[in-house]
Amino acid sequence: MSLAPAPSSAPVSPSAPCKPSLAETRGWEVSVQPAFVPERSDPMARTWVFSYKIKITNKSEAPARLISRHWVIVSAHGQSDEVRGDGVVGSQPRLEPGESFTYQSFCPLPTSWGTMEGTYSMRTDDGEHFDVAVGRFYLVGPRG
Repeated sequence: MSLAPAPSSAPVSPSAPCKPSLAETRGWEVSVQPAFVPERSDPMARTWVFSYKIKITNKSEAPARLISRHWVIVSAHGQSDEVRGDGVVGSQPRLEPGESFTYQSFCPLPTSWGTMEGTYSMRTDDGEHFDVAVGRFYLVGPRG
């Protein structure tokens, strides 16, 4: 099974399970494993909650710090929301070559399925800034 994100023109099947992603930018690998969270969801109130576990691995030759995040979240109705913020889960991890950082977060949606993708803004010890892609992943829950 390939963990590569689907092309942006690929249709999402609302009956398919959540689909993970794997992306690499400049030697930085980001893997995402999403899941539907039924105990926090209320389809009758049009709220579906999804968790996602992200692992960021520095496969490059230089350390860098994750400074900020940018998410694009799209619902089944095509409503697009952007979220920007410092770090991830209250942290701005600095990763040496070969190190990984794993965290878990969640996303509520007003529809039973949608997508997320984004970038992490990074800064090297020399002050160079660059973005690392978070490939599109699919959030799919039961229809309400």
